[in-house]
Amino acid sequence: MRLQNLGYAVTAHRAQGATVDTAHAVVHSPEVTRESLYVAMTRGRESNRVYVATDEHHLEEHQHREDLQNTARSILYGILQHPGAELSAHDTITVEQDFWGSLEQLAAEYDTIAQVAGQERWIALLHAGGLTAETIDELVETDAFGILTTELRRLEADGHDIDSLLPRIIQVGGLDEVQDLGSLLRYRLQRITAAYQPAPQRTARMIAGLVPRATGITDPAMRQALDEREQLMEQRIDALVEKLLKQPEPWLTGLDETAPAEGEAAARAVIAYRDRWGVTSSSPLGAVPGDDAQRVDYERAQGVLVSLQQTEHSPEEVRSRRSQRRSIS
Repeated sequence: MRLQNLGYAVTAHRAQGATVDTAHAVVHSPEVTRESLYVAMTRGRESNRVYVATDEHHLEEHQHREDLQNTARSILYGILQHPGAELSAHDTITVEQDFWGSLEQLAAEYDTIAQVAGQERWIALLHAGGLTAETIDELVETDAFGILTTELRRLEADGHDIDSLLPRIIQVGGLDEVQDLGSLLRYRLQRITAAYQPAPQRTARMIAGLVPRATGITDPAMRQALDEREQLMEQRIDALVEKLLKQPEPWLTGLDETAPAEGEAAARAVIAYRDRWGVTSSSPLGAVPGDDAQRVDYERAQGVLVSLQQTEHSPEEVRSRRSQRRSIS
């Protein structure tokens, strides 16, 4: 009779310090820390294997990650991005500095300043469209107002004449007893602006390819504050692009076969989106967001990628791009 040695499952925490002939680790969530994975993958003398469970029925609610696709690769990528060890004082300072210099923080500051600086203008346009002072006051107090003004700045950066467009969509009517006026106005703006192209000479530059530049700000202090943050955002993306070229990430794979100029433009848009919204997925943009504000940025970055994918390249360009990527990595 052939003898069998029984094996028993233990947690990675319990397995610390243990050594076995072969180790088989099971992971099921990107919320597992990378330190735990390291422990699990270094217990075997002869071999170490990891099995990734991609079904989700066993996960607790807090373990679900909407920004990650549910594949073995994305789960492992999420684990590697999830440190569990306490940071040293130096690392803590570095993390804090990185956050305050991130697009997430800088864009939030920029949007807040732009909203305050431009509020009188937007209120005047809402009033010109026929909204009552009471209705405008109620709208200004909602979260939808901030999203609406960001959309107005985006459309203006694209070249649309907001000064005439916003009053016109209000004068169409049908706004009585509307529960979410800001969202309805934004929807109407998107519908009408999608139907025609603005004059090219009116088009303004997007900051970091993502954040609409605030125009028409006359207050010197506000303008200076906006310009300073615009410069910091561009510098941030420049630094992240340089880092990406030295240390390519998995999501960059889909851009390998693009022409350099087009690929860099797409990479900047994706980097800006990922940095602003904390996306760590192995796919460029991660899952479709449910948040309205994030969805606006998602659709803009997605539009850049779609445009890039529709651009045809010769076989010589593709081979050259692959060669460049290999030499960088």
